[in-house]
Amino acid sequence: AELADELGPDASFAPADVTDPGQVAAAVEMAAGQDRPLRLAVNCAGVGWASRVLAKDGTPHDFDLFSKVVTINLMGTFNVLRLAAARIAATEPMEHGERGVIVNTASIAAFEGQIGQLAYAASKAGVVGLTLPAARDLATVGIRVCTIAPGIIDTPMLGTLSEEIRAGLAAGVPFPKRLGSPADYASLVCVIAEHGYLNGETIRMDAALRMAPR
Repeated sequence: AELADELGPDASFAPADVTDPGQVAAAVEMAAGQDRPLRLAVNCAGVGWASRVLAKDGTPHDFDLFSKVVTINLMGTFNVLRLAAARIAATEPMEHGERGVIVNTASIAAFEGQIGQLAYAASKAGVVGLTLPAARDLATVGIRVCTIAPGIIDTPMLGTLSEEIRAGLAAGVPFPKRLGSPADYASLVCVIAEHGYLNGETIRMDAALRMAPR
């Protein structure tokens, strides 16, 4: 809400739980009810949880925690995608019949999940997996679907880490040797939105980083 205030009258804030169909539908309708048609939806809600299949004492991974991560990261993404697609499909087509684009967020953990990232990696791999079939499904209504798979991004998810650990993470990035930023992500979203021939693709945004097992 504060960010919307900073951006001025062209921005609106609609709080919603991505796993709640009613709340997401209301947010989509609010976005579509502005002075211009809804053309872009960006899926970027996500949570992480560190736990091994078996803990050192032999305790198995908590089932409910695994389910929570998958529900938010994968089911929430699907929920927003399907409801946004329905609203975008109702708009008038633009050049070449395009009506809009949906950008999902995965992670390089989908490809190189580390020890303890079982739930997170599985949820993000699911997002990668739905990208191409969703793009094919929505081709008939002129909606493109792409996914961004970020590397290590300086977001609140890293907020509990010390500066020393953050510096160590940045040192492991080939080039540029820094953590990614929300601005990097936003810039790539704009590229996808403007590039009409990008569709059904998962794009790694990781500065050539490949995660080690731990």
